[in-house]
Amino acid sequence: MKTPLVTLLVPVYNRKHLIGECLDSALRQTMPNLEVVITDNASTDGTWEICQDYAKRDSRIRLFRNDTNLGPVRNWMRGLEEARGQYAKFLYSDDLISPTFLEKTLPYLEN
Repeated sequence: MKTPLVTLLVPVYNRKHLIGECLDSALRQTMPNLEVVITDNASTDGTWEICQDYAKRDSRIRLFRNDTNLGPVRNWMRGLEEARGQYAKFLYSDDLISPTFLEKTLPYLEN
């Protein structure tokens, strides 16, 4: 994959019942030059396995798992450290994003 313009940062901890919808909304973006960085904070409820399945199906996903729960802020920072995009946006694991969000927002950031 070429260097992405935008990184969607998805920090997650124990969101087995929500993470799929979140990732589906991220992957439906109409702006193609993106990566999705998931940082799992040592989930214990099956969230990690769901994220692995998504990563196997879509090469835009980069998946990282902490050995122990770092707390929310350090998990967010982990995502920022792994991001390769020029721009980054947090998409929390219980949130959804409109398919055209990045396409419509990016021109404002570039100005």
